[in-house]
Amino acid sequence: MQDLKILYEDNHIIVVVKPAGIPVQQDKTSDLDMLTIIKLYLKKKYNKPGNVYLGLVHRLDRMVGGVMVFAKTSKAASRLSEYIRQKNVKKRYLAIVNDKMDITGNKVELKNYLIKNE
Repeated sequence: MQDLKILYEDNHIIVVVKPAGIPVQQDKTSDLDMLTIIKLYLKKKYNKPGNVYLGLVHRLDRMVGGVMVFAKTSKAASRLSEYIRQKNVKKRYLAIVNDKMDITGNKVELKNYLIKNE
């Protein structure tokens, strides 16, 4: 099983690092995904019988790595989802580029188009 890097955990949420290349949830490849990894961790840590609840409140693309927050209760999932809907969450992205970029000031804007690559 994939090593799970936990940044924070309490009774309501768990914050983890999602490595690039791992899907957030199961897809048609059936590769091991973050939801399954975390559910297995919770099941083992708390010796839980049966299914473990884990709420997915946001996503990262498979090839993107970063910090993710998962809800451990339905109440936390509802509150986090509402918080995100109200745009109370600030997202930051870091891009690694192969060439020099023309930087004026302390902000750079990169515009590109995303396409689905099967």
